[in-house]
Order: sequence, then structure tokens, then C-alpha cells
Amino acid sequence: MTTSSIRNKRKKIIVRTLVALFWIAAWQVLCLFLDNDLLIASPFSVIRRIFELLFVGEFWVSVLNSLLRILEGYLLGAVLGILCAALGALFPFFSALLSPVITITKTAPVTSFVILALVWIKSYNLAVFISFLMVFPMIYSGVREGIESADPKLLEVAKVYHFPVRKTLRLIYYPAIKPFLLTGLSTAIGFGWKAGITGEIFALPKHAIGTRLYESKIYLETLDVFAWTAVIILLSLLIEKLIRLMLKRMG
Repeated sequence: MTTSSIRNKRKKIIVRTLVALFWIAAWQVLCLFLDNDLLIASPFSVIRRIFELLFVGEFWVSVLNSLLRILEGYLLGAVLGILCAALGALFPFFSALLSPVITITKTAPVTSFVILALVWIKSYNLAVFISFLMVFPMIYSGVREGIESADPKLLEVAKVYHFPVRKTLRLIYYPAIKPFLLTGLSTAIGFGWKAGITGEIFALPKHAIGTRLYESKIYLETLDVFAWTAVIILLSLLIEKLIRLMLKRMG
């Protein structure tokens, strides 16, 4: 790593730190101005409450259950998205058949799916389904776009020289799909996480982050509402970072 790149990295860290401190200070000023614990909790109280939750067994059970459900939906959406995109490229009728489903899942609000799914799916599995529903169209569209971007001249060469299917996939399609797939996988996890938590808030399964957040709101525990919201945001950032790191190493 060069000296200039190290310097630029340090500048970015300093800027991000200053921005974070600015908004924390603004949050604290707003708390002092309103002076009402039922409306808003101070940042220092929220941080203290998060540390208190870290020593509660129920906290870790809820976090682990939510992570497992949402990651299950994420992986299911990613795998089926890739498979369906490949089938759509091979069979145009299948792609046309799937097109309305992709359009609806992309445009309809998450809450509509949650309310409908509550009729069919058990509360425990709702987060899995909603997470899958957010991830699937993103991966499907990304992979299809990658397939369509494959160089037609290279495909013609493969056809002329009678490349086996495996070789064509490895040398032509995979390099074309790869950037779209990696972008889709790193972006979809954030959407899947938020959608999964929303599903938990509606379904209220036992031992889940969404359930804890909803209960805090019902019992007017404003501090816990802020604390659980902060936990959701921090976990989202951490998961996205880990997924991107894994994909970078795989890439």
C-alpha cells in the first residue's frame, strides 16, 4: 500500500468520524431541547442500554434467531435467483412466465407481502419468506443482465470451435456474470435484513429482534426502541461488511 493511499484512507476515517460525532452531538442537543424521555432517548443512554443488553441471554437468543432466519431467506433467494436466471436464458418462455412475478416483487411494498403472507405462513418462517422475496428478484435480474452482456463474438467463436458447455460457461458466461452477481449479492443482504426484521415485527415470533422492538414500542420503552433500532443498524452494517469481504476474497 502506497503512502498516498494510506493518507487517503486516514482522511476518509477522520471525515467519517467527524460526521458521526456531528450527528451524535445534534442528537444530544435535540434530547436536551425536548427534555422528554418518552419522545427521545439520549445517545449516551442508548449506548449504555446496548451494553446492558449484551449481558442478557434473551438478547443473544433473539439476535441469533433473527440472523439464522434472514440468512436462510437470503441464501434461498440467491440460489433460486441464479438457477431461475439460467433457466430463463435457456428457455425464453420461462423468462416471460417469471417476468410478472419479478415486476410485482420489485414494485409492491414489503408490508403488502407481509400481510398476505401472514395468512399462509407460520410466524416463525415469515422472516425467511420476506427476506427471500427481497433477495430473489435482485439476484435474478443481476444474473440475467450478466448473461445478456456476454460477448456475442466470443460466443460465436465457442460455437465455431465446438466448445463444450462447461468450457463456454467458465470462459465466457462466468466472467460476464461475475460483476453483476457480486454486486447483487452484496446489495441484497441489506434489503433482505431490513425486510426480514419488518416481517418479524408483524409476525411476532418468539425470541426475535423484531418482536423485542415491537414489545418495546407497545410498553412505551423508548430507550429500548432506540437501543434495538441501533442494534438492527449495527448488525446490518456488520453483515454487509462481512458479505462484501467474503465476496471480495472469493472474487
